[in-house]
Amino acid sequence: MTFTVAAALSAALGGTAFAQKKYDTGASDTEIKIGNIMPYSGPASAYGVIGKMEEAYFKMINDQGGINGRKINYITYDDGYSPPKAVEQARKLVESDEVLFIASSLGTPSNSAIQKYMNAKKVPQLFVATGATKFGDYKDFPWTMGWQPAYQSESRIYAAYLLREKPDAKIAVMYQNDDFGKDMLKGLKDGLGAKAASMIVAEESYEVSEPTIESHIVKLKSTNADTFVSFTTPKFAAQAIKKVAELSWKPTFIQSNVGASVGGVMKPAGYEIAQGILSANYAKDGADSSWDNDEGMKKFYAFLAKYAPTMDRSDGSVVYGYGQAQTIVQVLKQAGDNLTRANIMKEAANLKEFAPDTLLPGVTISTSATDFYPIEQLQMQRFKGEKWELFGPIIAGKIDG
Repeated sequence: MTFTVAAALSAALGGTAFAQKKYDTGASDTEIKIGNIMPYSGPASAYGVIGKMEEAYFKMINDQGGINGRKINYITYDDGYSPPKAVEQARKLVESDEVLFIASSLGTPSNSAIQKYMNAKKVPQLFVATGATKFGDYKDFPWTMGWQPAYQSESRIYAAYLLREKPDAKIAVMYQNDDFGKDMLKGLKDGLGAKAASMIVAEESYEVSEPTIESHIVKLKSTNADTFVSFTTPKFAAQAIKKVAELSWKPTFIQSNVGASVGGVMKPAGYEIAQGILSANYAKDGADSSWDNDEGMKKFYAFLAKYAPTMDRSDGSVVYGYGQAQTIVQVLKQAGDNLTRANIMKEAANLKEFAPDTLLPGVTISTSATDFYPIEQLQMQRFKGEKWELFGPIIAGKIDG
């Protein structure tokens, strides 16, 4: 009798062990296929280094033996920052390449274009590289999750800063005419509250297809605003900085985080004319020598030296790609041998104070089944010399799901 029970128990345990290995399309004993869509060409091509960084990071992981013995097969395509092209590439990744999930695809327009498709197919659209608030809508889009702080959280922090430091500011806003720019503008207005109507004296939008936004800047200066808020992506952020200086306009200048890279924006615009610009951040500055003895950044620099020697450590997108890749690997580690699409989403929504090497001290990633906003903390920063200087406390800009 005792032997029979023991044998039955052994068989049951053995069965459980075998049952733990679960795979969906894109996963096997030897491989995990991850899809990605990036603007390697077009008006947002400055962000293409994010895809290249992740590719390099996954190569390092594979060289170390992969994740639970499985190598990552990272398939990344160019969409030129074109929504129709993004749809085409998403279909190719899901239906032809048969990836387990798509991760880190860049841009609000592109991710908006594929969101319904990904959710209908029940394929994770994980850690989208955009802060549009709608990518944390776990109720309507349970297969989509953001990563960076939501744009509305960020711009509410700028509003709080202005209300505290310059309550009588006359604000001119330049914003990209898409979900990114509109989200930033909404957050600013919400943060200013009842004072928004009197403080914001001008709003100008631009299309990403425009070659230059200089005429918009001239128009905004003519309003005699003493505060300029630039909700722009890298190419246009650099143009704005140059034009404001050329016009000898001296406003309090706030630049959104996505257009605040030292290597991608401030250096091309010109360090001398970028002095004093304000922004907010959640990640360490790869160009700032004060992080040289930071344990996390030591790992980051060692990785660059071996796997991405041509990458510019001062480019915020380089830091961004590393942090995102680390988060993807964490989810895969947590998923273990249960590599189903449903479990990938479950583990993405089960991150507990995870701290990638490149996030600021005190900023961590936490998610839950009802919180699809992984990073919800930022710190204000001011450009001085050739780098950003952080000031003030870490501020949480939590958005309810």
